[in-house]
Amino acid sequence: MNPTLHDVARAAGVSIKTVSNVLNDNPKVGPETRSRVSRIIDELGYRPNLSARGLRSGKTGVIGLAVPSIRENYFAELADSVIRAAATKGLRVLIEQTNGERKLELEALSGGRLRFVDGMLFSPAALGQDDAGALTVDEPLVLLGERIFGGPTDHVTMHNTSSARAAVEHLLGLGRSRIALVGAPEISEDAASSASLRERGYREALAAAGIAFDPDLVARGGSWGRDTGAEAIRGLCRRGVGFDAVFALNDSLALGALRQLAVEGLRVPEDVAVIGFDNIDEGRFSLPSLTTVDPGRDEIAKTAVQLLVERIGEKGEPLAPRSVKAGFRIVRRESTGFRDDNGGGGVGDGDS
Repeated sequence: MNPTLHDVARAAGVSIKTVSNVLNDNPKVGPETRSRVSRIIDELGYRPNLSARGLRSGKTGVIGLAVPSIRENYFAELADSVIRAAATKGLRVLIEQTNGERKLELEALSGGRLRFVDGMLFSPAALGQDDAGALTVDEPLVLLGERIFGGPTDHVTMHNTSSARAAVEHLLGLGRSRIALVGAPEISEDAASSASLRERGYREALAAAGIAFDPDLVARGGSWGRDTGAEAIRGLCRRGVGFDAVFALNDSLALGALRQLAVEGLRVPEDVAVIGFDNIDEGRFSLPSLTTVDPGRDEIAKTAVQLLVERIGEKGEPLAPRSVKAGFRIVRRESTGFRDDNGGGGVGDGDS
């Protein structure tokens, strides 16, 4: 039988109201009492009834996370980071997959789902700058990603352009000059998309090094998956385009590229150095292990949860929308000739 609030109060030698105050993080509870009650809660394995708690406090203790696809490694690992960050605040996370579809993203904002959570972290893939007005909702909302800037909500994102530039500079520092770009956007794609911002960093690094941009080295279009990465390398080799390095705009693309480079008989990193983006766990175990950009996923999750918690507890005059960018680093591994996971690079200034 599950322990009740009465059981916790009896074991801790306090009133039910005191236990409730501890669960609701009421500052009036003294540190010694708080510690004793928290210990009893853990020992008994007590879990509050969120429905009843919500009726009493107006809060559910649950936040939402809307992402394009849990199947994509980055979003799966982002969800894990958000769940862990939320747990430190005593919150649970309800995850919604939008499939990157405009209709589902708009439904996540206006379809009533926000009624069942205290606030939402929202990472759109189909909505763009013209949809900033759709973010004006009554419930607390924190925006993730690069699709919309200057909206009415708090916004947590990464340094796409300067981190991509740092990735290419890493390859240039190894003496590589024919750097293929895998996963580049279609020419018509939104300039604020992750792909467009990262291509900008690629071009900036080449220009700063005095290397002319070569469109033959750019593989455009396709999903950001392993198949696209493999097909990009296959296409470059079939066309006879010479290259000595690859910058893939995410790690899944890079992993596909690594596979196809082996099929083509090209050695990594001796013939071709490879760097990806996102620092997903899988890259640590590929052969060779994958050098990548760590865009600060854990920091993004912790910051976004903290901003949302502040919005949920907000009283009086609301704060102006806040914008935060996480720091990044280059994680150097075997695909660019390193044996350790030593981090290099840093936070860029003023980019998207």
